[in-house]
Amino acid sequence: MDTYSLRRVPHCATFEGAGLPLTLRRWGGNDKPLAVMLHGWMDAAATFQFLVDALPDDLFQRYSWLALDWRGFGRSGRSLRSYFFPDYLADLDALLAEYSPNQPVVLLGHSMGGMVAGLYAGVRPERVSQLISLEGFGLPDSDPTQAPKRLQQWLEGLRAPPVHHPMVDLEALVKKLQKQHPRLAEAQAAYLASELGESTADGAYALLADPAHRLVNPVLYRLAEAEACWRNTQAPVLWLYGSDRWVFDFLKEDDAAFAHRCRHVPQLQCVEIQHAGHMLHWEQPQQVAMALQSFLGSSRGG
Repeated sequence: MDTYSLRRVPHCATFEGAGLPLTLRRWGGNDKPLAVMLHGWMDAAATFQFLVDALPDDLFQRYSWLALDWRGFGRSGRSLRSYFFPDYLADLDALLAEYSPNQPVVLLGHSMGGMVAGLYAGVRPERVSQLISLEGFGLPDSDPTQAPKRLQQWLEGLRAPPVHHPMVDLEALVKKLQKQHPRLAEAQAAYLASELGESTADGAYALLADPAHRLVNPVLYRLAEAEACWRNTQAPVLWLYGSDRWVFDFLKEDDAAFAHRCRHVPQLQCVEIQHAGHMLHWEQPQQVAMALQSFLGSSRGG
């Protein structure tokens, strides 16, 4: 099976996050301003490779590009029990203190990573020069009456923790990825599968992600709290979404409701990526790279 050939080879390292060792990948020189890329749920830092390879040379050379495996994903350390958004914010804060203590960074996040990035840009506005979110626009708003059931489900989940069901082999995961994302070439899917999973002792192939991420979150998502963080953002913001409009179905919102979210984000640009679903940086890395080049070249600090 052919696999994807890397145009730009990363340097891998480990650093101490907020209580757990975290792994990261870095492309480009260490003497440049930092651009940090944050992956989504059940993903890993390595899958930004397509985007890094698609960056125009002048944009690539302007920054040092860094992506980390969130706690419990990829090869980063795992929590003893559950995962909560404040932990991700603390890990990101530790990362920036280590790798860019005196200079704000470009922050790019996909899905869950975009949600974390959006919160962080409002909590630590002085630390972010520009913010790019790939379909990381938050979750559907919650109803407080859901709290008793949600807490009950979480407690029950702690008694019977979720588990992954391994694939038969690497090829099975490749086929699953291509079925879920038909725009992926086989070589791309083979690369993603090799980075998202690993062989088990009995010869099967399992995801490199802590199954505890599948626990029901006992903390309800409150859109008003996220909007308060967004309003505090000082950096120019680019929101990218795929033309398949997955995110609108996920949020259960129409254009008007989505526009209401947008009104809480100062200095916002929204760009639709054509022929793309939720994993737009997998499916259309060239389009995403061109959007980044335009945004980072025109916005403050670019």
